[in-house]
Amino acid sequence: MPNGTVRLASFNVENLFARYRFASNLDPSVDDFTINDLAFEIFNETEKQITGHVIRELDADVLCLIEVENMAILERFNSRYLAPLKYRHRVLIDGNDPRNIDIGVLSRHPVSGIRTNRHVRNKANTAPLFARDCLEVDFAIQVGGQTTTLTVLVNHFKSMMEGRSETKPRRVEQVAKVIEIVDERFGPAYDQNFAVVGDFNDYVDGQTSLKGLVDHAELVNGLDRAPAAERWTHYFAKGGEYKQLDYVLLGRAFDQRAGNPTPVTLRKGLPWRAEKYTGPRYDEVGDNEPKASDHVPIAVDIPIAALT
Repeated sequence: MPNGTVRLASFNVENLFARYRFASNLDPSVDDFTINDLAFEIFNETEKQITGHVIRELDADVLCLIEVENMAILERFNSRYLAPLKYRHRVLIDGNDPRNIDIGVLSRHPVSGIRTNRHVRNKANTAPLFARDCLEVDFAIQVGGQTTTLTVLVNHFKSMMEGRSETKPRRVEQVAKVIEIVDERFGPAYDQNFAVVGDFNDYVDGQTSLKGLVDHAELVNGLDRAPAAERWTHYFAKGGEYKQLDYVLLGRAFDQRAGNPTPVTLRKGLPWRAEKYTGPRYDEVGDNEPKASDHVPIAVDIPIAALT
């Protein structure tokens, strides 16, 4: 990470879960309600070691993590694998996802404000709009002896698991709400320090559900500046597809102050089956598994001066 910058990153860490240690012959009950937290262990230890390698090399200042089970596992993962990074500020608010996957945030910069949208209902008022939230987090950044604010909207939109076209309406509605939040919080000038990040669970083509967001006049997808062959963050094994599902969209004025940065990705934790990537990998990575994730982190380096 360059000196004099703030590195903002998003990474879907794929099932950062804890699971009960059945093999340890532990008594699960402490009383009639509580289960002993020490009876749980990080799920798939080898894979999470690789995930830790990726995050340590990424060395982000503000790291948005997708698919984290709860604050307890985020704290344990942070203390076990990421202690040298000194992430003293952690955020996680339980969402509505049936798999209990949430958005987590780790930061070296203090958190000065949090707003959740887990309570927002869909238009039909039949369910929460966001299963995994649109989490709004303000960070207090020190610039030349003064404190300024960086606001990040972290998202994990509806998965395409049941089919891209079948799940598109849900994502379209989620996108519309995020645009509404952006316009209400940052318009009409849009000159604040803000970004919309996360796993958007769709890619950009003629059928995308993301059009309103990626085409927003005041947001910039910096990965479009990378060579065309490098504009991917996810490998889908079944279809052999390499797509951008993960985004760091900066406010346009903020992007200009930052010098129009091109995001970086770190692919060393991908399985060997992702053959489009021919660079180095961590020693523990296997053909299909273990791996860090089926996603790769995406990060952007913002000069401190751009935050004034």
